[in-house]
Amino acid sequence: MFVGIGLIVLGFVIIGLDGEPHGNGFLGLTLGPIVTLAGFIFEFYAIFAKGEKN
Repeated sequence: MFVGIGLIVLGFVIIGLDGEPHGNGFLGLTLGPIVTLAGFIFEFYAIFAKGEKN
């Protein structure tokens, strides 16, 4: 789950690093949201995946 949280935070940091006004560059409109979405998908997988049975 920490990996998913890290990806979400990284996505928001990437969006914030965009040099264009109001985040209208490649980082703010394309790369950042894709990384953030990947983090959320990873979180849903981590929550709903069945664990190994011992």
